[in-house]
Amino acid sequence: MGFFGLFGQSEEEKRATEVRAGVVAPTRSERQRCWEARDNYFACLDANNIVDALKDDKQASKACGKQSAQFEKDCASQWVTYFKKWRVQEMQKKARIKELEAQGAIKMEVSSNFTERS
Repeated sequence: MGFFGLFGQSEEEKRATEVRAGVVAPTRSERQRCWEARDNYFACLDANNIVDALKDDKQASKACGKQSAQFEKDCASQWVTYFKKWRVQEMQKKARIKELEAQGAIKMEVSSNFTERS
């Protein structure tokens, strides 16, 4: 949608379009709305055993089209892609941790304290 496409929109629609395009930063309430839409979309993916919504786009669209449309409407397009990739990485990380624990690995808590040099 070009510059001229914004003329027929209300201020709210114009703002939403600008947020989706990454032209303006989302407000706190817009971020909250995005996260809620993301969580609803991911819940639908979970219910349909879909891990990678980018790779399995057709299956995800068929099973969760309504949630996907809301997710894409409420979030910046770059965020949508980022969250979809993050989901896959997070699930892979959890699966790997589970594998390691099954092999007897022991979880270590690590913290760093930085002290000033004298």
